[in-house]
Amino acid sequence: MKSLFTGLTDPGLIRTVNQDAFYIDQDGRFFIVADGMGGHAGGQEASRLATQAIQKYLADHWDSPRNSQTLLEGALLEANRAILQDQRKHPERADMGTTAVVVIFRDENQPWCAHIGDSRLYRLRGPKLDQITEDHTWVARAMKLGDLTPDQARVHPWRHVLSQCLGREDLRQIDTQSFDLQPGDRLLLCSDGLTEELSDPLIASHLKSIRACEKAAMALVKAAKDKGGRDNITVVIVVFDPLIVN
Repeated sequence: MKSLFTGLTDPGLIRTVNQDAFYIDQDGRFFIVADGMGGHAGGQEASRLATQAIQKYLADHWDSPRNSQTLLEGALLEANRAILQDQRKHPERADMGTTAVVVIFRDENQPWCAHIGDSRLYRLRGPKLDQITEDHTWVARAMKLGDLTPDQARVHPWRHVLSQCLGREDLRQIDTQSFDLQPGDRLLLCSDGLTEELSDPLIASHLKSIRACEKAAMALVKAAKDKGGRDNITVVIVVFDPLIVN
């Protein structure tokens, strides 16, 4: 299945430093978004290290016999090791960490994704936007237990508290899954700088109404900034079957 893809990152209107990072494989094999934390230098370095380590690991082991789930787990564990190693060399960055969401296409009929933290993967199919990943946050767990409604979660003061991220010795959970893909689907990988400002219906509206993926990415970033732009904003869009986006 053919695809078109683009990525865009913006510091937003409040932050002076962009701690997000993304990577797009030029052959469309894999896509990465990371959102760093831990001070200006720490957050930047954590997302850079993670993106670099994941990209290298996937490229180096792409043709290995290991399955896609094992490949993704290995890539994120390698990113975690790279950040921990840097923390030991630079104690001033000891608190840095990063989220990550990764999508790979080794088998066109069975794409896989992995994620840690609250950077997300969405799939738009027709008018319907589905969140494929589940946030590793305190509020996401509270919603799952029925302690918070979605509306309460959007404004809860603990909504940014992560239960998992890269850069921790006690890393316990790397969520991986395969997902369904059909011609005409659009995928969106994004940092929480987008989802903090825009609701899912607003995100879906921009993805549906703007066919060219570059223009859709710019429109999403602009909309997030128009709503406040309180955090760095990163989007990667993948459109399948370019015939529908001419």
